[in-house]
Formats: sequence, C-alpha cells, structure tokens
Amino acid sequence: MSAEEQPISIQENVEQVWARIRENSPIYNFALSSVKITSVSKGHVIATLRVEPNHLNSKNTLHGTVTTCIIDWMGSMVIASHGLQKTGVSTDIHASFVGFAAEGEELIIEGRSEKIGRSLAFVSVLIQKVKEGGEKQVVSKGSHTKYIN
Repeated sequence: MSAEEQPISIQENVEQVWARIRENSPIYNFALSSVKITSVSKGHVIATLRVEPNHLNSKNTLHGTVTTCIIDWMGSMVIASHGLQKTGVSTDIHASFVGFAAEGEELIIEGRSEKIGRSLAFVSVLIQKVKEGGEKQVVSKGSHTKYIN
C-alpha cells in the first residue's frame, strides 16, 4: 500500500466484492438485484431482500433454488468481511427448508463465519422473514464451505 492509499473499511470491501461478483455472475443480477446489505462487521453480515415474483416456485413461495443462491452469495459476503478480495469456490453447500416466504415478504439474511482457515472457510446462514408486528420466523438455515486458497 502506498503512502497515499488509505485502507478500506470492512463495509467497503464487502461492497466492492459484491459489485464485482454481481457484474461477473448473471444469476445474482437475476435473483439478488434488490438485496440490501444493512450491517457488516468482521465475520458477520446482515442483508435484506423483499421476495419478488422471480423468486417464487409453482406454489408461490420462495423457491429452493433462490434460497440456495442466497446462502451461496452470503458465504462470499462473510468471507469478504474478513478482508479477502477473492472469496473462493464452493466445496459444500447445505440448506434446510424450515418455513416458507411469500411474495412481498421481507427476508432478513444473516451470515456468520464459523472458521476462516488458510484454505477453507465455513459459514452459517440464517434466512428469516419478518411477520406483522416485526416478529421473525425462520425460513431456512444453511451452511456453506468454500475453498479460499
């Protein structure tokens, strides 16, 4: 880093990584174009997403593919919150579908690093919907392992 360069914040790093990934991976523009990152700290990222028609399955609830895409995306954002520019490749992704979300409902997506090692990163993801009155209900729980070396 030169004398003129200032280190970027964790938030800025996550936003830069998200901008690069969004530009290079069309699926994210389709599924997550309206996601909003609301909080970033080292190893912890929170985002929101309103369920839109393109997120729905034939039963008019959040499609499992979109849920898995969210878990995949959040894994990268959490890794970026550790200051990494390259967020690796998936080696394992798991989703448990606990509840459902319908069009118009707001999702709160919370990711936490379980361990960021030299070559593997382990992230847990919780997806909740906000019910009337502000109560949260779990939609999905996930885990994501990425090779980061």
